[in-house]
Amino acid sequence: MDAGASPSPDSSIAWVRASLALAVLAVLTEGARHGYALAQRITELGLTPVRGGALYPVLGRLESDGFVESLWQAGDGGPGKKVYSLTDAGRRRLDTERAAWRDFSAALDGLLGATTQEQT
Repeated sequence: MDAGASPSPDSSIAWVRASLALAVLAVLTEGARHGYALAQRITELGLTPVRGGALYPVLGRLESDGFVESLWQAGDGGPGKKVYSLTDAGRRRLDTERAAWRDFSAALDGLLGATTQEQT
């Protein structure tokens, strides 16, 4: 990929999948949401659109690990929706993951900067 090229859709999707649990926890700090609303908000915040096939397994793992909890909410004239909210353990996990992300991002930026300078 040349210096001015955008990432391919495939690489963007891979990055979103790798960081989806972190994105879900971050969005849930804004308040409880059902899956579709979570996916919409993640997209609004600039990530590649998230499909249910990727989102719901992550939500299931986060719930079984105790980082999110869910409850069924009656629908307005339609089916009910499972609404997810962040637990205290989820907030602690998010704080830990934010710090780890900053460290990883700084290290990768340094690596990419160093290797870019070597190419010129």
